[in-house]
Amino acid sequence: MRKKAVMENKVLGIHHITAIASDAQCNYDFYTQFLGVRMVKKTVNFDDPGTYHFYYGDTIGTPGSILTFFPWGDRVHKGKAGIGMATEIGYSIPKGSLAFWEERLKEFNITHQPLNEKFGEQFIQFNDRDGLILNLVEPSAADERKSWTTEEVKENAATKGFHSVVLTVKESEGTAKVLTDIFGYKLLSQEGNRYRFVTDAIGTANIVDVVEDPNGVHGITAGGTNHHVAFRVKNEEVQMNLREKILSAGHNITPKIDRNYFYSLYFREPGGVLFEIATDNPGFAVDETVDELGTHLKLPPQYEANRERIEQILPALKQ
Repeated sequence: MRKKAVMENKVLGIHHITAIASDAQCNYDFYTQFLGVRMVKKTVNFDDPGTYHFYYGDTIGTPGSILTFFPWGDRVHKGKAGIGMATEIGYSIPKGSLAFWEERLKEFNITHQPLNEKFGEQFIQFNDRDGLILNLVEPSAADERKSWTTEEVKENAATKGFHSVVLTVKESEGTAKVLTDIFGYKLLSQEGNRYRFVTDAIGTANIVDVVEDPNGVHGITAGGTNHHVAFRVKNEEVQMNLREKILSAGHNITPKIDRNYFYSLYFREPGGVLFEIATDNPGFAVDETVDELGTHLKLPPQYEANRERIEQILPALKQ
């Protein structure tokens, strides 16, 4: 019981990752049809209610499975992955399923890199329709998470949730210090200029690779790039304790923000990547049943009075 309590008071790996897309329908089709993940919430950007905010994940939107997008349509330029950004997203897939995904990539006419291996794990890399870099990884440790499945992407191939995220920075020391001294990660291994950090507080979505690139070019946050990485904590009490720890380490951090489905804090780590601390509570089933997740447009309370106008502005989405 004591060990469980200690684990619950730590950062529990990745909560979600948020990226920027262009066309909403194209984004929806790629992730729900090709990749076979579930849309668990269709809502709007808190700061720009004329833009959707899509959440994709497993059956219930378990933290560690959630990839979210702001599809800004024609308003967004193409971005560029680079220094100061989360540059790659890794999904965990079942052992032996890489051949299925190679064939599926060909079927959907999606260019991909040859099979590769890092830290003893095989993976395949490709881009979504906006250029976001994705890796499908067969992890060395068994991943027992239950997948959301479709008629075409079944349990023996479906993504389990996140495997890892890659952060690219000019100099790794400050980023590493946040991961180890504040978040409780440990350096597991190094391959060239890539450092793998892992937390033992949870067994999945628990890997952060830091790529040090002193001569790299700063990324441009726009279409096809990641906006921020959210790390997971059990509840608001743990979150606020962590906030004090971050402040004590000399980092600026926001007050707690209610995002309807979790509570958030934001700060930039020394390498320039925007980090979020997000709670497990209250989850995505607070305003829809599990069976109905992602089927209705859910608005933050402050925008509900303007629903009719917002629905007219948002592009139609065929689900």
